Amino acid sequence: MIDKLRNNNFQSQVQYRYLFRFIEVISKTILLWVSVGSTFAQNLNPILLSELSSMNPGILFSISSGDNQFFWTGAAGINDLSKGDSLRCNQTFRIASVTKTYVAASILRLMEKRVLLLEDPISQHLSSNSLKILSKDYNLDQITIKQILTHSAGFFDHTNAPEFIQKVFDGSGYEWTRSAQFQIGIENGDPIGPPGAQFSYSDMGYVILGELIETYTGKSLDGGIKELLGIEKLGFNRTDFERIDAQTDQLRIHQYYKGKDTYHFNPTMDYYGGGGILSNSTELIYFFQALFQGKIFENASTLELMLQPVSYPSGAKVDYSMGIYKIQVNGLDAYGHSGFWGTQVVYIPKKDLYLAVNYSGGWAGGSQAPIFGKVLNEIEKCSQAK
Repeated sequence: MIDKLRNNNFQSQVQYRYLFRFIEVISKTILLWVSVGSTFAQNLNPILLSELSSMNPGILFSISSGDNQFFWTGAAGINDLSKGDSLRCNQTFRIASVTKTYVAASILRLMEKRVLLLEDPISQHLSSNSLKILSKDYNLDQITIKQILTHSAGFFDHTNAPEFIQKVFDGSGYEWTRSAQFQIGIENGDPIGPPGAQFSYSDMGYVILGELIETYTGKSLDGGIKELLGIEKLGFNRTDFERIDAQTDQLRIHQYYKGKDTYHFNPTMDYYGGGGILSNSTELIYFFQALFQGKIFENASTLELMLQPVSYPSGAKVDYSMGIYKIQVNGLDAYGHSGFWGTQVVYIPKKDLYLAVNYSGGWAGGSQAPIFGKVLNEIEKCSQAK
């Protein structure tokens, strides 16, 4: 299988020109950034190939500098193992929880429009049906929108419920609703703790936020996010919720979980705010670029608020702010998000680089996609050779 993967036609699209750019680092030292040319681009090909394995048959990757002087996108490996067809750079995939970055940004846009306040209790904004279900376990007057955004509201994560996992993997094609996800969360788990007292990642919280976006835009979650964030004005034609755009759906790759093809898993499992968006690696980096370059929010202070660290009495395993978290890539600070089906996007301010990847079978070990560190190492190697 590995030989077949490596001999499979390798596709890449490279757009580049020589880049000489001075950047000022925190220490005020002026450094000449790497001069990137065809050699560097060619060296990315074997890096992608090195990420293929029997459990990860394919990979899609894009990288861009913040000024767009350098851009590269590549694909390696097999899409559908039953057919042996090659992955293509323009193909879409389920970005899963990376959707939370779009949801959080949309809520912050509603804040900018003065539709809501982050300190509002969520009880002020939920439908009567959602209130009825969720109030069985939670005092919704004590839980704020901000706490939901930062995963500190204390909600149980319904995706951890055995019944949810069974229905996703049993092949029945169960059609989920938002209410059904709330209900299974209430029936299968207790509150994690008091609101604001701890970090506890929960899809259920973001499903709640998805309802707010629909309510206040009067549109589907897809339509509401696109309106609030200006997705189509930014030229993103392949960023859609599943079942919305036929071409985006047709371009969707096969994604695998422990070797099992999940292509026919019902998209409603992840459809209401915790996940649900399809995109490609190029549009992912350009969305993050728009976010960090001030093209999403009206005020620069809103992005600062989004990235504001949250502290807890007992600490947190993840440095999570609002729909985005901070990690280290080769010792450099990076902001991003990952998704269950092998997706990760990061922005590295010190290098002014945006990177996005999908491992069609996921990656083994660690919260960081391994390819990011390898690519940064290659950039450093090319820089030293100049």
